[in-house]
Amino acid sequence: MSENKIIETIYKAIEEVNIGMDEKLCTNSGPNLTLYGEGSPLDSLGLVSLIVNIESNIEDAFNTTISLANEKAVSQKNSPFKTVGSLATYINTLLGKDND
Repeated sequence: MSENKIIETIYKAIEEVNIGMDEKLCTNSGPNLTLYGEGSPLDSLGLVSLIVNIESNIEDAFNTTISLANEKAVSQKNSPFKTVGSLATYINTLLGKDND
């Protein structure tokens, strides 16, 4: 899978979530943009909204369904939701497993 296409899909979801937020996620920060945790305007509900939008956009872009908020994601030492880059890598892994 193309990680650039995945990043574009994540940024589309960020733009959708930003519509309802007072403090917006900066969409020109590249893969190092902090999505969740210190330095991010997202609270837990904002993260859930972002995840739902990303899953929907992935389904549209790649014609496959993935679940981002699963036991594997939560149990990782380094959260895949920390940055755009870490999430893109995690999604790429999930998409690769779906296609094996």
